Amino acid sequence: MMILEAQKKLAQVFTQEQASILAEVIEQSYRDLVKIGDFNELKAIVKELAEQQKQTSTEVKTLSEEMKSLAEQQKRTSVEVRELAEQQKQTSAEVRELAEQQKKAWIAIEVLARESKKTRQELGGLSTTVGYRLEDESYKALPQLLQRDFNMQVIDKIKRGYLRSNKGQPLEVNILGKLKQGEKEFLLVGEAKSQLSKKYIDEFIRKKLKHITTELPIFSVLVTYMITEPEVEAYAREKEITLYYSFDF
Repeated sequence: MMILEAQKKLAQVFTQEQASILAEVIEQSYRDLVKIGDFNELKAIVKELAEQQKQTSTEVKTLSEEMKSLAEQQKRTSVEVRELAEQQKQTSAEVRELAEQQKKAWIAIEVLARESKKTRQELGGLSTTVGYRLEDESYKALPQLLQRDFNMQVIDKIKRGYLRSNKGQPLEVNILGKLKQGEKEFLLVGEAKSQLSKKYIDEFIRKKLKHITTELPIFSVLVTYMITEPEVEAYAREKEITLYYSFDF
């Protein structure tokens, strides 16, 4: 369409043949001009692509460095994981060893507990034997001591026995007897303790004397090999309890 229009306009000045040739020349020049414009546009596109490629290369390089750093971190992490696994393995071995030691310790404790129980039983038996011996000696010695110190006579022999508590229950008494002072009678109530303390005096009062029901006044006595503290004698007198030592026998 452009050639035809050009030929019409040129034919007004030139011959038909000349107008046709000039139109073709103009058309060819226009086509070349378009190609040059396309090339310039293509150059601009290529330049832009080159910039993008450069930027992409920079980003790829940065990413590569980050990947390299990540790989190094991964490598260090793998080493740490192996070290941790070795430590865990060592810890597990130590735990097993500790468990074995604990097991042995419990076995030793059980053996010691059995031996301790046996020792306590033996000591308990020995203490009981010592206590019985002290009681037996007191049965023989108390009549003379009470006669000497209080002018009291034993009506019946002193022995171990039982009294009825104020709740109607049997109450064991280690030293039991009846005393007479002039026309007045007393109930002898006592205990023998190898080592006497103020605490035991309180127990004697709380567990025995306070629970005895009797029409006779109570004359209380304690017999011992030794006292555990200097204040025991004065404490016994304060509680109106007569105290005798084995060496008094």
